[in-house]
Amino acid sequence: MFFEMLVAVGGYHVFKAIKRRSRSGPRSAHRAKRSSDDIGAAGEALAQAKLRTTLRWLCGDNFYLHEGTLLIEHAPGTAFPTAEIDHLAITPFGVFAFETKNWSGRIAPSNCTAMLTRIAPNGKADARRSPIEQNRSKIRFLREQLPAIWPVAGAGLFVSPEVVLHPELSTDLLALDDLPHWLRSKRAEHTGRSAVDVAKAREAVLMYADTSAGGCMAHKVRAQSHYR
Repeated sequence: MFFEMLVAVGGYHVFKAIKRRSRSGPRSAHRAKRSSDDIGAAGEALAQAKLRTTLRWLCGDNFYLHEGTLLIEHAPGTAFPTAEIDHLAITPFGVFAFETKNWSGRIAPSNCTAMLTRIAPNGKADARRSPIEQNRSKIRFLREQLPAIWPVAGAGLFVSPEVVLHPELSTDLLALDDLPHWLRSKRAEHTGRSAVDVAKAREAVLMYADTSAGGCMAHKVRAQSHYR
């Protein structure tokens, strides 16, 4: 009888351990996904704050900075009709789309122009899609919709204080502290040209915005299925 009780108790603990392990997988995956989302959101908040401060310094009140991510319908009727612009800034000297990354470690060029090499603090290297490549179709779309005399440009913005950019990377890949100089140089390039009408440019871009909850959810589902 005593032996049977030991077996029963042991079996109960084994069952509990198996149950805990079976739960830990999905929960851990959920926690990892939530952690990744939180890191991304924190990075975008840093970028938004830096953009607002820089634009006020350069433009006073004459600029438009979209609040949060902007979802645009850039390819209706295709498998991927929408695209996310992390940050849209409209100024008298140009329209700018920024792709934000909260990556730590060293970021270096890759043999493939569409990719970058990210080297973690432990020395492990992995290939990641370049923010410039991610922005390419969005920049092209904005240029097609806006007057040719209004400059449209994009940049990849790395916001982590623990990121180091390789000197041979494109100058359109920026650390957060590089942003004021980059925008100031864009303003200098535009000197002597017709100013962008900020209000009209904002209206033209937002004509293609999808702000519906259903549209945002559908976009996220498409994006997740594409990168699995």
